Amino acid sequence: MAKVVIFGIQDFAELAHYYLTNDSIHEVVAFAVNEAYLPQDRFFKGLPVMAFESIETSFPPDEYSFFAPMSPKKMNMVRAEVYNNIKSKGYKLISYISSKATVFNNEIGDNCFILEDNTLQPFTNIGNNVVLWSGNHIGHHGHIKDHVMFTSHVVLSGHCIVEPYSFLGVNATIRDGINLAEGTLVAMGACVFKSTEPWGIYKGNPATKGNLSSKEINF
Repeated sequence: MAKVVIFGIQDFAELAHYYLTNDSIHEVVAFAVNEAYLPQDRFFKGLPVMAFESIETSFPPDEYSFFAPMSPKKMNMVRAEVYNNIKSKGYKLISYISSKATVFNNEIGDNCFILEDNTLQPFTNIGNNVVLWSGNHIGHHGHIKDHVMFTSHVVLSGHCIVEPYSFLGVNATIRDGINLAEGTLVAMGACVFKSTEPWGIYKGNPATKGNLSSKEINF
């Protein structure tokens, strides 16, 4: 069991508090945000909200762990930056894997948020700082690398590689043996039949490539 500080006080943080409180062995003890975003009363869900810049003075890294289940803003780059800042302070980061997910001794990194009804088939591994929202199928002998987000009901077939900073929309389907390059955005309902190029957006069935606009990168 770890005593955990959650980074953030928005939807993902509220959900993380709920899941950790009701479906884990861990104890949530506080929240942290950058000082500029501290709420006026400095409490959230009945727990203190601390300035991240000085968090170690109240919750030292040798006694407390962190969890930073943030949104995929800027193609997961904001979450990656926060993750790296937490690591630089010497904290360990926990992962949450729902008791209602199906796993087979998969290798799973730290700061992963894996919700209910995900199926991770054997011989597939998950990197660090990955979000798998509910109901995804992750096929056998695959590799999802760091700082990736799957929304819901994505089918990733066997022997696929998902490179960092990728984002997969609801009901996307990826055929077997595909390599999704760094920063790939697969749109809602898209079907990808060929390996992708870095920092492209793939839409349609079969999916075709466009370039990520600044608006899409910063969504």
